[in-house]
Amino acid sequence: MEKYIKAISDGYYGYWNYLVNEILNPSWHNYFYWLIGASFVIWLLEVFFPWRKNQPVIREHFWLDIFYLFWNYFLFSLVAYNALSMVAVEAFNDFLGLFGITNTVAIKIDQLPVWVQLFIIFIVRDFMQWAIHMMYHHVGWMWEFHKVHHSTREMGFAALLRYHWMENILYRTLEYIPLAMIGVGITDFFIVHIFTLVVGQLGHSNLYIPLGPLRYIINGPQMHLWHHAKELPESHPNGFNYGISLSLWDFIFKTNYWPSDDENLPVGLPDEEHYPEDFIGQNLAPFQRIFGKKKG
Repeated sequence: MEKYIKAISDGYYGYWNYLVNEILNPSWHNYFYWLIGASFVIWLLEVFFPWRKNQPVIREHFWLDIFYLFWNYFLFSLVAYNALSMVAVEAFNDFLGLFGITNTVAIKIDQLPVWVQLFIIFIVRDFMQWAIHMMYHHVGWMWEFHKVHHSTREMGFAALLRYHWMENILYRTLEYIPLAMIGVGITDFFIVHIFTLVVGQLGHSNLYIPLGPLRYIINGPQMHLWHHAKELPESHPNGFNYGISLSLWDFIFKTNYWPSDDENLPVGLPDEEHYPEDFIGQNLAPFQRIFGKKKG
């Protein structure tokens, strides 16, 4: 028990020091300013080169999504996530220890060239994210959490950042084992994470990005807009286009649907879905619905 208490203490203390250092010491390896900088640049592109010309520069719930940026990427870790995740890792390692397993690394990639390591990490993580994302749309209680992300009615770069904090827990938990098995380092993960963050923001942005033949490999705003379609076709009642950075998985596993580049496609939850529009309401709604306190 003592080591779990220490893990919680180290989690809070370590993350607080990390966040303060990120804010006070800008650098090329600084995640805080990479996130803000990338968001600002993509927003400027939306301002000067909008795909949907009639969409406001400051779209509906823009500032709510900006708050989600800081909450999901920084504040939630400070409040609970970082400390709890350290406890979870300790508990998982202890569980493996019961079976005599002391090392989760099954395939060592650290001797490979750096670019090969990064490519492997990116492919493994992106496939896991595609699979987990598909689960969100097919598993009822997971969908209740994912509805927060789909509640946006006007797409822009910051729509990527609107999601329930439980998604952080579910994604990171399910990603942990395969990434741990190939011995992912913090520096490697940082580079991959920044890349996927930028691709994800572009995929949700109000930009027209013609990809040509690359459309079958890389996800873009034209394809991903259909993922957020308000009305789903009968052929795909639970959703489609689950790719995060890559569209490749959708084309391989036949979960793609992209009938046209329709910038005026209505997005969001169906009209009959009355969803909260404030941060507190959106974060309470999934629990209320899962445990039967609220219908709809």
